[in-house]
Amino acid sequence: MSDFKSGFRPALRPVLGAKRAIASTAIKLSPLPEGAIIHVLAAPDATDLEARLRHLAKGDIRAVSPGQWFIVGEQPLPHADVKALLTALEPQATGVDQSQGRVRIRIEGKMAERVLAKGTAVDLSLVAFPVGHSVATLIGHIAAHLTRLDGRVFEVIVLRGFAESLWDDLARMSLEFQ
Repeated sequence: MSDFKSGFRPALRPVLGAKRAIASTAIKLSPLPEGAIIHVLAAPDATDLEARLRHLAKGDIRAVSPGQWFIVGEQPLPHADVKALLTALEPQATGVDQSQGRVRIRIEGKMAERVLAKGTAVDLSLVAFPVGHSVATLIGHIAAHLTRLDGRVFEVIVLRGFAESLWDDLARMSLEFQ
């Protein structure tokens, strides 16, 4: 083996960095900062983990499925903070930093539900999908995680490799409301 060390350092560029918000009086589509996304997975015997997460996490909690959550933050978390969080969760849970692997998109406005309904079978009415509710779903053919942040505000989390395609799909689905 060689002790050769490359001087190459990859430069991370935001996937949607060149995309400008699409806005009208009825709909607004915005790329969100590529901050922090930590995927937390509970051990089978874990109890009251969500309450513990809310206490420990530096960010918002999004339910993914039973025993799984995303911790989402606007700012990147230093490696030491991620490591400290994951250590504090052991042995009840483990986690994976998905910050470089997922992208967040915000869609809001009085027609946000109608735009999203073009791509997903989820009942997005406020009664069936209240503020704070999250679901893993498909939007078109793309797997996504959808959260209602406010009455007319949604966050979509998508794998990095599909972010630009999903953005383009959402922009097309929004055209009639622009």
